[in-house]
Amino acid sequence: MNLKMLKLENLLRCHAVFRQLHSLGQRRMLAQWSHVFSSAYPVWTAQPCVWPWQTDLVIGAALSQYRLLVTKKEERSQKPPLSSTKSKKEVEVWIGMTVEELARAMEKDIDCVFEALMNTDIDIDSLEAHSHLDEVWIKEVIKKTRMKLKWSKLKQDKVRENKDAVRRPQADPALLIPRSPVVTIMGHVDHGKTTLLDKLRKTQVAAMEAGGITQHIGAFLAADDGVMKQTVESIQHARDAQVPIVLAINKCDKAEADPEKVKKELLAYDVVCEDYGGDVQAVHISAVTGDNLMALAEATIALAEMLELKADPTGPVEGTVIESFTDKGRGPVTTAIIQRGTLRKGSILVAGKSWAKVRLMFDENGKPIQEAYPSMPVGIIGWRDLPSAGDEILEVESEPRARAVVDWRKYEQEQEKNKEDLKILEEKRKEHQEAHQKAREKYGTLHWKERSFLKYQEKKEQKLLKPKEKEERDSPVLPIIIKGDVDGSVEAIVDIMNTYDASHECELQLVHFGVGDVSENDVNLAETFHGVIYGFNVNAGNVIQKSAAKKGVKIKLHKIIYRLIEDVQEELSFRLPCTVEENPIGEASILATFTVTEGKKKVPVAGCRVQKGQLEKQKKFKLIRNRDVIWKGSLTSLKHHKDDISVIKSGMDCGLSLSEEKIEFKVGDEIICYEEKEVPGKTSWDPGF
Repeated sequence: MNLKMLKLENLLRCHAVFRQLHSLGQRRMLAQWSHVFSSAYPVWTAQPCVWPWQTDLVIGAALSQYRLLVTKKEERSQKPPLSSTKSKKEVEVWIGMTVEELARAMEKDIDCVFEALMNTDIDIDSLEAHSHLDEVWIKEVIKKTRMKLKWSKLKQDKVRENKDAVRRPQADPALLIPRSPVVTIMGHVDHGKTTLLDKLRKTQVAAMEAGGITQHIGAFLAADDGVMKQTVESIQHARDAQVPIVLAINKCDKAEADPEKVKKELLAYDVVCEDYGGDVQAVHISAVTGDNLMALAEATIALAEMLELKADPTGPVEGTVIESFTDKGRGPVTTAIIQRGTLRKGSILVAGKSWAKVRLMFDENGKPIQEAYPSMPVGIIGWRDLPSAGDEILEVESEPRARAVVDWRKYEQEQEKNKEDLKILEEKRKEHQEAHQKAREKYGTLHWKERSFLKYQEKKEQKLLKPKEKEERDSPVLPIIIKGDVDGSVEAIVDIMNTYDASHECELQLVHFGVGDVSENDVNLAETFHGVIYGFNVNAGNVIQKSAAKKGVKIKLHKIIYRLIEDVQEELSFRLPCTVEENPIGEASILATFTVTEGKKKVPVAGCRVQKGQLEKQKKFKLIRNRDVIWKGSLTSLKHHKDDISVIKSGMDCGLSLSEEKIEFKVGDEIICYEEKEVPGKTSWDPGF
């Protein structure tokens, strides 16, 4: 700064000196001229110059202003230099995002994305706001808009400590004591399972159930039916569980019973009875008369002794939920089998995503008990929520520990769901990417005019297809809500519904299922979806019934499981459109052909003989040639000799003409007279009952 100031001061001083010299020279010249002309012409002169002291003031003011400006400039230069460009904006993106989502993340309009993708390989014409972008194009847009890319990831929670409860290691063989066998009775519907249990336990289970089926136990074999669908399923269940089988062939008291046929049929499923050199015991019984039931019990006990079944009665309890239901007075209730340890009142249990502090226990007869040992069935009251049949029961040390286990299991379930959702999203993205790639390949070599024309044609075709799509959406649908008395009942019904394979006829939608009586929420849900409520061994109170009737909701209650399934089949069939059936009334063969003149036109006529039934002029007819139907319609005339008739019977000759004159008759053709009849539709779904 000092150097610049010195230069400026020198220049200003030189300029001032020059002005002073110039003004001095002018004064001298004026003085000489004034001396010459002073006598003749008196002249008034003004001072044209600036005095030196005035010049110094001007220079000083200029220098002070300049010093001030230079000082400020130097102060600014001493500050840290600002960046010439602003910091890049960070944009959070993710795989599979759409054009609209990218624009929103950039805080720009959609046109900005389109502009960035111009002059690239992507087909701009095919892009829309909801179009998904590949990773390459997302990067291209961010790059061209001079922003910073940041890939979004799923929210990463802190790694949580595993709080789950697990079974204990295997017990010391020295601690094991003999236990009772747990017997499962399985087989086909209505093969006598409940009656058998009635006789074996000397209870009245069958008397309390309609139709002789108990969903709580399972299913059974009948000598008069043989191996049925659910019999095969029962065999497969036993194999999956790796448990031995005792074959009870029921209904042997019937005259048509054939136990040997049953044994031979079972050979196809690798079930070889002892009579055929295998290791499966087969007992011929009658659950109704009680024949040979003692032999069946002895066979079961003998097998259990051979297996040497033992269990550990010490330590925390381990077991399995057999059934669960909600009791109005007692809340959630489970029936369970204890597999290890001894269950006592006050124990803290965990099963699935629910836990319990045992308030009350009861045996199979409903009597309260204080302890439950391995292999012992027990009813448990005190659950906070209703566990599911098949859930593992584990005892924990305290209520906080039980809550921690349940919270961990819910967290794990949520994480699994997030993974599944991400997997589905990735699959959808890949599908869209492949479709987009195919579209690019399809239009890549075309001129833009040809490409635009083809896209216009495709959109036009899509508009024409909309009515058809609407028709598909309006296809029959049956939404259903299932309520059952216990979890096992509901599970069995839902499993049967999962075998539905006639969605092309009528879509079956399972809107909701649960345990307990029909509630107002069920009615509201059925009203919303225009569905039907099916209940198994549950009730619907008068208030619920009136509410359902007012809202137009059907409630169908059943005590027999296969009656419920039959009701669903009927409801499905009711929603199907009627089919038209052709019922033949008569048949005639063409023996000759000729034409007749009516006014100015010639009409072909067929000379026929009625071979079967009768021909009625008012009915519909079809012409068959070489077993192919070549015409359907009505007759314009039917004559016997020259007389017009309305009916002609078998064995008589007649002449007839068709409503379509262009059809030509040939000798040997057949004429069928028929009537159409609407028949209610019937679902093709076969649940196996």
